[in-house]
Amino acid sequence: MEKATKPIFLIRQAEEPKTLELYIYDYVEGDSFDFWSGETIESETSANHIRQELEQAKDVEQINIYINSYGGDVSEGLGIYNQLKRHPAQKTVYVDGFACSIASVIAMVGDKVIMGVNTVMMLHHAAMGVFGNAEELRKAANDVEKIDQASTSSYLEKAGDKLDRPTLNKLLDIGTWLTAEECVQYGLADEIEGKENDNIMKAQQRFKQCIKNQIVQMQKKPKVPEQLKQQKNNAEKLMMMFKTKIGKTGGNDNDNEK
Repeated sequence: MEKATKPIFLIRQAEEPKTLELYIYDYVEGDSFDFWSGETIESETSANHIRQELEQAKDVEQINIYINSYGGDVSEGLGIYNQLKRHPAQKTVYVDGFACSIASVIAMVGDKVIMGVNTVMMLHHAAMGVFGNAEELRKAANDVEKIDQASTSSYLEKAGDKLDRPTLNKLLDIGTWLTAEECVQYGLADEIEGKENDNIMKAQQRFKQCIKNQIVQMQKKPKVPEQLKQQKNNAEKLMMMFKTKIGKTGGNDNDNEK
């Protein structure tokens, strides 16, 4: 019976011209070997699979990468990261759920990393299992430290001045879960999807309220200062007195003519 396959790791040509869409929605793992049949079983989350797909998409100018993964094999993840890094296309990463462990390293390849408001990243040191004598264990410890430094350097390259090595090591030491807000704070993400729209909406509302307040002020009858009112009253009184005096003077002259 043929085994059903699921599109865990999907690459497809997008509707937009010269755009490729890549979905990392499961564990990152390399190809495996079937001892019974002697055949290689290609993993849809392997660096080899990504290499094949990117070779067929050399003319794309935009790659959108969607991530919801707990991580997986460090070597495969670094292979995916570096292949995407070398590709000349503009790369936008969308964190749709979890970007944990090596999946968070892959996310760092984005020229722009966009996270949903309810998404998270998880960072931790590289880990490995080993069996052997004291020398082999010591060598394994040194090896995993070098692997760890190599993989976590991607965080520092993406973050720039927002994150230094001592701070990163503190996050890695305890295996830190970061919210979208914290990822933006540390420079691991550039934008929170939906939040920018909320800010634009609030700005538009403030602008409309400002215009409304100005219209209300323009419609109000201007208030005359008390000082000007008094000056007006005094001027009217003087004018009345002047008119009265002129009227009386004119009347006397007429009487004399008679």
